[in-house]
Amino acid sequence: MAAGLVAGTATCAATQGGLLMGLVGRGGDPAAVGWFLAGRLASYTLAGALLGLLGSAVSLPPAARAVLLVAAGVVVIVFAVRMLRRGHCAARPGREVSRLRAPLLGAATVLVPCGMTIGMEMIAVSSGSPLEGAAAMAGFVAGTAPAFALLGYVLRRISRTRLARAAAVVAIAAGLWTAGAGLNLAGWLPAAAPDAAGPVSPVVTVWATRTGYRPALVTVPANTPVEIVFKVADRGCTSTVSIAGRDVALPATVRLPPRPPGTLRYVCGMGMYTGFVDFR
Repeated sequence: MAAGLVAGTATCAATQGGLLMGLVGRGGDPAAVGWFLAGRLASYTLAGALLGLLGSAVSLPPAARAVLLVAAGVVVIVFAVRMLRRGHCAARPGREVSRLRAPLLGAATVLVPCGMTIGMEMIAVSSGSPLEGAAAMAGFVAGTAPAFALLGYVLRRISRTRLARAAAVVAIAAGLWTAGAGLNLAGWLPAAAPDAAGPVSPVVTVWATRTGYRPALVTVPANTPVEIVFKVADRGCTSTVSIAGRDVALPATVRLPPRPPGTLRYVCGMGMYTGFVDFR
């Protein structure tokens, strides 16, 4: 729960808040935020139980998460464009539809995880118990609930005023940011490695900070097994790294098999920050 309280006001709200923004922007009954949170709690608890029972076999690989992030970004943009065209959202009937949509969108947030969520999923996997996995994920969602509830309240107030257009623009930006994170996570966005490189070594250390990985580029020998020692300077989305097609919770030592000369790109669990390994 403590992790949720910390992450809920930052990475999770930033990554998943766009779905809530799209929901509230479309009107609905005042309980929509509550139904959204209920759906989120149910899906995370179920996911935690499955992860504890079946382990990493039921977790999504980075490529699949990237596709879902792009899809979520597109959904948010569509909601925001509709809200922008209306100008503001007057209350209207449709409680049943809203109550169905809200928990479904809340449940869907489990498919758009932030970096802290991925870390909690790994805790659920390592627990080896469906009860402990469910408890870990449910506690995390409970910790993020205050931030989402506050966000929902603010958005509902704004959506009934002339500020709705400004909120729609923010929602479009959030959708573009989410889709861009997915594209970066999948490696579909061009990213140039820094020019500077340190000495060639088979063992290198990389620090995960709130603003990225330091150093952003490390140089290792080609055609030789190497080790990358990831250490954590600040807790945030960089505490989970997607490298060589798998997620790793930090701190950790990642061992890579011999590779030909070239560059290996890795990203944080949210697709925000990028690092490079130069094989020479």
